[in-house]
Amino acid sequence: MKTLLAGALLALSINAAAAGAVTLVHAGHLLDRPGHAQRGASTVVIKDGKVAEVLDGFVSPDRYAGAAVVNLRDRYVLPGLIDSHVHLTSDRAGIEGQLAGVTDNVAASAYEAQMNAGKTLQAGFTTVRNLGDGGGVTLALRDAIARGWVQGPRVIDAGSPISATSGHMDGRLGYADWVQHAVPTTNLCDGPESCRKAVRVQIGRGVDVIKIATTGGVNSVVGAGVGKQMFDDEAKALIEAAHLYGKKVAVHAHGATGISLALAAGADSIEHGTLLDEEGIRLFLKSGAYYVPTLSTVNGYKERIANNPDAYPPAVRAKIDWRIGITGKALRQAHSRGIKIAFGTDAGVSKHGRNADEFELMVQFGMTPAEAIKAATVNAADLLGISAVAGTLEAGKSADLIAVAANPLADVTVLKKVDFVMKAGEVVKSRQ
Repeated sequence: MKTLLAGALLALSINAAAAGAVTLVHAGHLLDRPGHAQRGASTVVIKDGKVAEVLDGFVSPDRYAGAAVVNLRDRYVLPGLIDSHVHLTSDRAGIEGQLAGVTDNVAASAYEAQMNAGKTLQAGFTTVRNLGDGGGVTLALRDAIARGWVQGPRVIDAGSPISATSGHMDGRLGYADWVQHAVPTTNLCDGPESCRKAVRVQIGRGVDVIKIATTGGVNSVVGAGVGKQMFDDEAKALIEAAHLYGKKVAVHAHGATGISLALAAGADSIEHGTLLDEEGIRLFLKSGAYYVPTLSTVNGYKERIANNPDAYPPAVRAKIDWRIGITGKALRQAHSRGIKIAFGTDAGVSKHGRNADEFELMVQFGMTPAEAIKAATVNAADLLGISAVAGTLEAGKSADLIAVAANPLADVTVLKKVDFVMKAGEVVKSRQ
């Protein structure tokens, strides 16, 4: 009987959202504005997919004609989570991922991206920033989700990330010469004019944000390390061009000089930031840029290596071992010095659907559960430029919310077991 009732309530809430009627979410505990005190028994009033108001206590549906009720009275409710750094097209990496790059066609990649988007939404992440697009797949997925054609999180997309030739974003690295000729290079640039054009190519594709790399990467199939791999005038040209079109810039940077180069040029966020130093800290604080730690990449590395010690080429494996050993050091520095931090996992390197593993690592390396949750809601929304839409449960914002069985402010790992997800007023997951 309870199962039938829960199913009926779920169907009713979905139909009510579709018809523009009112849905009342009765929350036993509500963290409507992360960073502020958690509320007790509350009601989130939802109409047309948006929060209409948030009220104390469990409001009777009689107050709103025809209102549906979602009963989360025994749950802790908070805003939908935001992952600021994902790669939806795949979580196959190393040699397996490299092989997939030349054996899978675009259609297969599109289906895989949709599958990963579904995993991400079911994990409670109602918005993601996708920082690497293959063949237009995630740009198309972004639009398909927005149109309601398929289910997934809201996607803020960077199109193809940009680097210098032979830099981290050069898709030809590691392939034979005859394969390299078939790999697009419009995302590569050398010199200011070339870099401006590379940005404009992505703008023309309809991207939401620009992603660039000022340093080498752990997964680059070359042994060139993770230091600076871009000249000052190139980084400046990239960032100025992006800002000219009103687009924020996310910068992949591990090495200290590449971090400082990007921040001095006006970067909006630094992804990874592994070798953060005093100059980088100074520039972070001066510019107000966000730091996105992406700690859970190490989980993906460890799991793949445990399954197959030869999962990565030797040049990559050496960098992976280094990355595992140093992970968390930069976050401790950034957090202790007051740098703004936004949640991001680099899912695709780690596994999709397990984005919440990042919370445990953030707390392990110095943040409180409350700070980590704020990084994945309020801060991430600010970084992505969507604070008017997401990040908190307030009137006028999208009705994106999740629920868990225990208090995430006491134990952040409960966010690994989200049992209720609502996006834009529609229930997309319920274990009631």
